Parts: sequence; C-alpha cells; structure tokens
Amino acid sequence: MQADYVIVGGGSAGCVLAARLSQDPKISVILVEAGGDGRDIFIRAPALVATMVSGRPRINNWAYRTVPQPQLNGRRGFQARGKALGGSSAINAMLYVRGTPADYDHWADLGCDGWDWDSVKPLFLRAERFQGGAGPHHGGDGPLQVRAQSAPRKISRAFLDACGQCQIPRCDDFNNGAPDGAGLYHVTQFHDGPQVGERCSVAAAYLFPAMGRPNLTVLTRALVEKLVVEDGRATGIRLRRKGRRSRIRARREVILSAGAFGSPQLLMLSGIGPEAELRAHGIAPVHLSEGVGKNLQDHLDHTISYRSLRRDVVGLNPRGFGRLGKAALRWRKTGEGLFASPMAEGGAFLKSDPGLDHADLQIHFVIGIVDQHMRKLHGADGFSAHICALYPQSRGEVGLTSAKPGAPPRIDPKFLSDPRDLAVMVKAARRLEAIMGAEALAPWRGKRLYPNDGSDAALEADIRARADTIYHPVGTCRMGDDAEAVVAPDLRLNGVDGLRVVDASVMPRIVGGNTNAPTVMIAEKAADMIRAGS
Repeated sequence: MQADYVIVGGGSAGCVLAARLSQDPKISVILVEAGGDGRDIFIRAPALVATMVSGRPRINNWAYRTVPQPQLNGRRGFQARGKALGGSSAINAMLYVRGTPADYDHWADLGCDGWDWDSVKPLFLRAERFQGGAGPHHGGDGPLQVRAQSAPRKISRAFLDACGQCQIPRCDDFNNGAPDGAGLYHVTQFHDGPQVGERCSVAAAYLFPAMGRPNLTVLTRALVEKLVVEDGRATGIRLRRKGRRSRIRARREVILSAGAFGSPQLLMLSGIGPEAELRAHGIAPVHLSEGVGKNLQDHLDHTISYRSLRRDVVGLNPRGFGRLGKAALRWRKTGEGLFASPMAEGGAFLKSDPGLDHADLQIHFVIGIVDQHMRKLHGADGFSAHICALYPQSRGEVGLTSAKPGAPPRIDPKFLSDPRDLAVMVKAARRLEAIMGAEALAPWRGKRLYPNDGSDAALEADIRARADTIYHPVGTCRMGDDAEAVVAPDLRLNGVDGLRVVDASVMPRIVGGNTNAPTVMIAEKAADMIRAGS
C-alpha cells in the first residue's frame, strides 16, 4: 500500500490535511487513525461530552495520566485526548477561540517566519463558516461551522452579570481582536443543514465530506508503530491493524499529526529524539534531536464549584436525568436546548495585573459540577467555574514509558515548577472567588465544594490539592530557526527528509486561549506550504 502523502493521526490537524491535500485529484493521500470513525452519538450530541471526558469508560479517549507532580502534592494528573477521527475536537467543549494577535507575532519573533498574526489571520477566516457570515473577524465560507450558542442557561447570563459586578467588562466576541472581558463562547457546532445542533468536529467539517474521493484512503483502528527512515529520509510507516502488521509507503512525505503527546512519542519509538531517552529504552538512534518531547506547555486550571439552589442546571440525580431525557428529545427534533449546550457556556478573559498588555487569565463557566474531570461524581444540581493562567513559565516534557508502541507516553507537565506560575494562580483563584461570590449568582449559590478561608495560604493549598490541566498541551516538537528546534517554520523535521510534523506540538509558545482553532489554522498553513512545494 502506498500514497504520495501518508498522514499519521486523524485528529484536528490530520483531518484538515487529508481534506485539503486530496482536493487535487493528482495527489493520493492515506490517513491513519488509531481510534474509531468519529460518527457515534457520544460525539454528535454536544451534552454527551460529559460521558467521554472522564475516560470512565474509555469512550473516544486515550485517557492518559501524568507522572506524579511534585508541586501538586505528588498527584498524577489526568490528560483527556481524543481517540477517533476528529481527535480532541470530537470530545472537547466545542469552544472556538483563537487567542490574541500578539501570540502569533511572538511566534514570529521566536524565529517562526510567516507565522505572525497578519499571515495567519486569513487562514483562520478561510477555515471558518460563521453563523453571522463573513466579516472583518470571521469567515463565511469555510468548512468549520461556528455559531453563537442557541439557548444558553439563565445562570450563564447571571455569570456575566457577576463579572460585571466585579468590574469585568462585557465582550460579545472573543475572536474580535484580543479577547478581553466576559461573554458567551462561540462554538464549533452545525448551524444549518440536517445536522443542526450537532457537534461540528474537524472530521465532520473537513474529512467526512471528502471521504468519497478515490484518491483518499482513511484507515481507522490502526496503530502506527514506527516511522520507516531509510538513508536519512522517511519513506513510510509500519502499523498494526486487525491483528496484522503491514507497511505503507509514502512517495513524497510522511506527515506526523498525532498531537502533543503522540507525535514526540512516535518519533522516539522510531529512533528520532534525545539520545538518553532512546538508549534508556534500547532504541537504536536514527537521528538525534534533543528537542523532541521537550517544551511541553499546558494551561493549569483551578475549579470552584457550588451546589445549586435552582434546578435549571445539570445534576446527576433522578430529576436531573429526567430533564436531560426531555432535552435529548428536543435536541433530536430541533437541534436546540440543553442537549446542544457545550456545558462550558460562559467565559472571561482578564488580567492578573492591570499593567499587562492583554489578558493572561481565562475562565470557563460550566452549568454543572465538574470535579476531577468528571471522575468524581456528585449527585447534586450545581455549577462550576474554571480559571487558568494562559502563559505559564513552567516547561515539561514527554518521553517514553516503554519501547512498546502500544504503551502510553510518559507525560510530565512539571506544573508550577517555575514559582512565578503559583503566584499567578493564587491571584487567579482570588479573582474567581470574587466572581462566584457576586450577588448576581446568589439565587443559584448553595453550598460550596472545598471551601477555604480565602487567605493566600489557603488558596495555594487548594491549588496544590486540586488543580489540573484544562486540556491544552502543546509545544513538544517546537518549530523555530535555531539549532534546537525540532521542525523548521515550514514544519519539516530538521535532520530527516520527507517528514513533517503538523499539529499543536509545533507551537513554540502556548496561545492565550483554547487550542483547537489554532491547530486547525496550523494545518491549513501546512497544506498551503505542501501544495506550494515549500
């Protein structure tokens, strides 16, 4: 089996690449995904994200764990990652956020020529099909459907009022320049056609409409075990599918789009990576690249939750299940209502210090109790708010736990290893407590989970005891123009021909917001570069 381009990973980036490259009938493409087809009801129904994110059971989710985190009381963190066509866009909260223009200008300053905001903004617009049509900040004709929420809960609007009571301004569009203030998130959700109200995963947006093309082959439930490198050039992959091992040859390029954890892991399994890591697992080096797996960045998240005095929220109890059942019927008929909710309906971008140029904190307001990624369940009706520091100074790494391809990667975010991050998180927790205690939320606010006395010491202890990821790992195959960069700005792997990495792992610095929209943009730019022969 062979093709011009072999893409490893059917997540957000891989789906974009497969669709864009196969638009040329003279180009053949094979896309290989370890998970399923990405079409099941758990993915299509937005509210059912709660059944997937916990990884209990493992539905469309790799459900990784980190190594113990010394600064988080030795706890092992949880890392939900999508395992299906669409990748993490199949199991996320559908929030469409690009970050701030300064994020991309900073990439350019770090040696990533062509990745400044003026260069990448047109790619965001090209990808987007906004419900309100094209405009200065939105695209109207792209594959990815983006909309305002159809029926946000009253409590989500009360959250915005609570932010106002804490002197946080209203923001009607987080993608209208640099996000600042409180508002309701735009979501990647179908707003027209027969799928109205369903999740618009990147697979549903890009890949599924292209799967009838004779020059595109999509293999699911296929685990790529190794990249084949011959005389310094990637020539294909080895995979296991349905109990059989086989090889696929790439005539032009192998494109690695397995994500911030999967891409560095597969490189190391193939002998490409830091010498010490390879030799520790008995892997013969093919090309030494000390940056592979390094530079891991993620948004550490702190949560405050309350029981609700009102029932117009989500609760895992008989009445709550009854409301969800009625909502499911309404959603099947109209595509609207509670079942169409991303659950994280409201949000805010704010500054930990008024002297900052742009927001460095982000809030996600959720219409139910979220505790330990839904791995610790509460029967009560309730609501939660998450706050994360957008520009962490700590840097972690991804390595191997075994030379066996099916083993999970070694994930070490090194959360709070830089003491500056803890200082920002304490400020963040204090801001969130003020918002959650504001008068506008009083009609809903019942008993708080995990209360504390509000002192800096208490907030620090609470962060160390409960904080964890908000699912935005990036940076482990960093691009740049320096000797330690894993890939060049054209995303070609430094030192190995015929191999690119195209996913969130190439970000040199994490963006100030959710990471799915930027990953789609990265793949759009990569498709342009590949088609242009650069």
